[in-house]
Amino acid sequence: MTLQLRKRDRTRRFSILLFLVGMGIIPLFPQTKSESHPPVSSPCHVEPADYKGWHAQRLSNRWVQLIVLPHNGGRLIQVIFAGHSYLFVNPKYEGKYVPPSQSQWFNYGGDKLWLLPEGNDDEQHWAGGSDVIDDAPYSFRKVSEGEHCEAELTGPADPRTGIQFQRTIRLDADSPRIRFRATMKNTSGHTVEWSMQSVSQYDTADPDDPSRINHDFRTFAPANPASSYLNRYHVRFGPAENHAVSIREDGLFALRYVHMAAELWLDSTAGWLAVVDGSSRYGMVERFQFEESRSYPGKASIIFWTNGPELKLNADGKVSLSAEEDGTPFYLEAEINSPLCRLRPGETCNFETEWFPTRAGSEFHGATDAGIVVRPLRATRLDNGKIALSGAFGVFFSGRLVAHLYNEHGAELDSLPVTDVEPVELVSLETEIAPPQKPTRVSLHLEDWNGLDRGSLQEVQVASRENR
Repeated sequence: MTLQLRKRDRTRRFSILLFLVGMGIIPLFPQTKSESHPPVSSPCHVEPADYKGWHAQRLSNRWVQLIVLPHNGGRLIQVIFAGHSYLFVNPKYEGKYVPPSQSQWFNYGGDKLWLLPEGNDDEQHWAGGSDVIDDAPYSFRKVSEGEHCEAELTGPADPRTGIQFQRTIRLDADSPRIRFRATMKNTSGHTVEWSMQSVSQYDTADPDDPSRINHDFRTFAPANPASSYLNRYHVRFGPAENHAVSIREDGLFALRYVHMAAELWLDSTAGWLAVVDGSSRYGMVERFQFEESRSYPGKASIIFWTNGPELKLNADGKVSLSAEEDGTPFYLEAEINSPLCRLRPGETCNFETEWFPTRAGSEFHGATDAGIVVRPLRATRLDNGKIALSGAFGVFFSGRLVAHLYNEHGAELDSLPVTDVEPVELVSLETEIAPPQKPTRVSLHLEDWNGLDRGSLQEVQVASRENR
């Protein structure tokens, strides 16, 4: 078609459009795949709920339910994503509340806030147990619901430590991301110094037989290459030789759950940990902002605890396993520490974390802003000029995977849509794309349905068939 004919055709179509609009008719034009949109997200709700006999509060959207127990230490007792429950709930205390006691610890389970450093050496250590910090009733306030849910939990002031906790929990309507903001206030008349700790107890029982442990339950965190600890992690409690613990070749600290009491400290600077259940194929990534210029208690930013019998040495030098008060509950604690906060009377400090529930698999190769790598990305150039993409991922947001293509000089050649994705579904990628030019590098990004780039899942070089 000549340039003159194209101009005449555009003029004719524009005249028809003006005529239809003038008649009150709004014409509909077909959308291409890149312009498609998902169904409108349902709103987020905050409402009272009954959970295992407790009077609870529930924050929910179409992916996630968060069950909060204000009366039981203001804890988040359960996270349910796509029908899967992540957290350990102690059946011994279901539906119960026991007032704080210095002589006993009542472990309800779930997720809560604690203080560091722990111990009973002096007043600068928190003795723990079911005291005001761990077990006192919190007030609950619904801040908002609809486009996002937000609830505020406020605990009483603790005269022993001089600390009062407040925690807000936020859940948006358009993703399963969970956001926490913990505030620690000095309510005493003197200066105090403490660290806040997010303590999450994950259920490590076998999904098919709760009387047995889940042998496919693992946790990961990037080890610090310049760690202050001898083995890039520190054994705070338990046997120094533990075959369930390793530093992998890719630099990830890996811990497989075994039913033995052990506490492991990491001075990780990457700002995330991952919990992966290979049996049910669900995972959770917890994120935080590491602050390099500030001090952490014992230099640890992350602590893992595996619950189980403790190794004991008696007066005769014989080793034995202790009996547990709660029978044999199977759980693992993933703990994130804030930097130490030195607070004058009335001052506060904040600690923000994010959780991303997603699907997982039997492998784990890292976490990014967009999701987790279950099976690494491979890009192979085919004889017909196309590029074969393969890999498996758990994603944090609904949207579309887009392949960004680069040449050997780093210039972006093109970006091509690959597939639509949902957090509740494991992305198993086996597809081909047809680039207009010959890229040497591919970066696989996640764009949400608002068009926001959530980051790269992985970036790899394009390999030829013979180099696979």
